This record gives sequence, structure tokens and C-alpha cells, in this order.
Amino acid sequence: MTSTAMRRKFLGGAAAGSAAIGSLGFPMIAKSQATTTFRFQSTWPAKDIFHEYANDFAKKVNDMTGGELKIEVLPAGAVVPAFGLLDAVSKGTLDGGHGVVVYHYGKNAALALWGSGPAFGMDANMLLSWHKYGGGKELLEKLYKTVGANVQSYVYGPMATQPLGWFKKPVTKVEDLKGLKFRTVGISIDVFTAMGAAVNALPGGEIIPAMDRGLLDAAEFNNASSDRLLGFPDVSKVCMLQSFHQNAEQFEILFNRDKYNALPAKLKSVIDHAVEASSADMSWKACDRYSKDYIEMREKQSVRFYKTPDAILKQQLVVYDQVVAKKSAENPLFKEIVDSQRAFAERVVRWDLDTNVNRRMAFDHYFAKPAPAKKG
Repeated sequence: MTSTAMRRKFLGGAAAGSAAIGSLGFPMIAKSQATTTFRFQSTWPAKDIFHEYANDFAKKVNDMTGGELKIEVLPAGAVVPAFGLLDAVSKGTLDGGHGVVVYHYGKNAALALWGSGPAFGMDANMLLSWHKYGGGKELLEKLYKTVGANVQSYVYGPMATQPLGWFKKPVTKVEDLKGLKFRTVGISIDVFTAMGAAVNALPGGEIIPAMDRGLLDAAEFNNASSDRLLGFPDVSKVCMLQSFHQNAEQFEILFNRDKYNALPAKLKSVIDHAVEASSADMSWKACDRYSKDYIEMREKQSVRFYKTPDAILKQQLVVYDQVVAKKSAENPLFKEIVDSQRAFAERVVRWDLDTNVNRRMAFDHYFAKPAPAKKG
């Protein structure tokens, strides 16, 4: 074969090869995904650890979606007041938000059953178990439909038992609550009112200014870190620990339902898993931070902590039962939720009490200081 013929054969083969490659198509060049941005607002001041929890959730979603979904979190009051979150998200003024179900108490008293009250002996993690596996999620969806809320709700983040509150002097008996101008929320409004207090429901950011001006004599909010950051030690040096008024509360992440439904399935799945990851991480962070701030207030800010007397705790249970009976008679859905919680609690609390060892014995064994020896 002449050199000219060889060259023609090579060029012909190259052309055929090019045609074959062309028929297969060139590798696709990945196009950058468009970013969907959701504007969230929390119901907490920017300095509160609760706002930090909101940011923690947003970061998990933002990281896991690789920027395809971006949640921007604003503090309480940036767009609407804290208690206006549900309406703002439902109407689409906000794409979502971070708060607690009990803040919507004014819409329907049954909403306070997600955290306001003794929960029949359940702690917050047990109430979350009821929400996910015991029918609570479906009942909350039903409840939101009755109030016309166009939202997708995620309940997460178990809270520790909240203090009875901050007072000018130790509370030693039920009568000490009578006439006190006291801040609380949810069904606790009814409970403390029945116990004689003059109750005022205020969002977190407004409590300390009200106490400083004498508009409140006492108040409760939530935990050592939040209470310290909000400034409770600046207006009170007495904190009463342990209470049944909110010993099983959780947080809530809200999305506008239309905005949420428009998301592709993979992003909804990311949100599902980010909520559960955030719930676990929040509870771990709470153990670390709350204990540090508890010690800080006790040792450096001269706060005196007292256990709430059993007589007050027992009276809370008696009064709560009266409030629940009244509201159940007025509201069939309230009763349905209460009955569901009670049935779940009877099973899981019995299991918990029978199974888990009391940690007080171990703590005293390792850390309790021995009593000083008596001099002869």
C-alpha cells in the first residue's frame, strides 16, 4: 500500500471514530444547582442558646444539601413578634421558623400539651417517642388543620425539666405564690393562676426588662444557659429548681406547607434526617452547656438554688388535673390528645421506673462530701 493510500485509510478511520464518539455524546458537564433560600425566624433573642440551636439545624441542612437548599435564620422580632411565628409561617410571610408548640397556645389550648404540664410522668424524650411512635404526630397535624395552619411541623429537641422559676426569696409553700406577678406560658398559665399567681405571658426577650422595672415579681423561662444569658442573675439571686409545669417540652421546626411541598423528595429527606440529627446533638450540647452555666451562676454570680418543696409539686399535679378535666370537657380534640398521652405514659414510664437505676446513689458514692467528723 502506497503512503498516500495509507494516509487516506488513517484519515477515513479517524473520521469514522469521530462519528462513533459523536454518536455516544460528550460527557455531560455538571450544571450548578440553583439555590432555594428559605427565610426562617426563631422565637429567641440572638444571644440565647435556643437561637444557636436554630442555627445548628440550619447549618446541618445547608451542609447536607451542598447549597441546594439554604436556610437563613433571623432572631425573634426581626420580621414578626415571637408569638406571631405560626401565623407568619402559615401565610408565607416567613418560609419557616424555630420555636415551641406551646407558643401557639392562644390558637387552641391543646397545642400546649406538647410540653406544658407533667405529661403523666413522661420526660421530654418520652413525649417525643409518643409524638413519633404513639400517634402524637398525626394528632398535631389534625390540630393544626382545625386552626387553619398551613404548616409542616417537626417536633424535636428534648428539654430538661425546667425550674419553677426565679424569685426574690425562696418559695417554701403554696401560699408563697399567691399574688405574685409571675411569667409563664401555655397551660402553666392556668395552673399558676389557680395556685394564686397573677400571670403574664411574655416572650423570652421581654422577661428581664419586665422584672427589672418591677412589672414582674418572679418568672420562669427554661434552663441554666438561657436564664443566665437572658440576665436572670442580674435581677434575682434565688432560683427554685424542679417543677411539673414544663418537665417534658421540646422544640418545633416549622415550614410553610406550600414551600415545603414544592421541594424535591431528596431535600425533604435531608430535612427529615437533619431534624433527628439536630435533636440528638442539641440534647448532648445541652448537657455540656447547661451544667457549665449552672456552676457559673452558683459559684461566680452568687445565685442560690433551692429544690422546689414537694408540697408545691404535688399541688401542681392536683391543679393540672383540674385544668385538664375542664379543658377536656370543652374540647374533644384536647381530650383525645390527653387520653393518647396518658395511655402511652402508663406503659413507658412504668417500664422506665422499673428498668433504669436511680443515679442519685452513684452520684453520692462518687462525689458527695463526707460529713465532718464530730469532735470528741
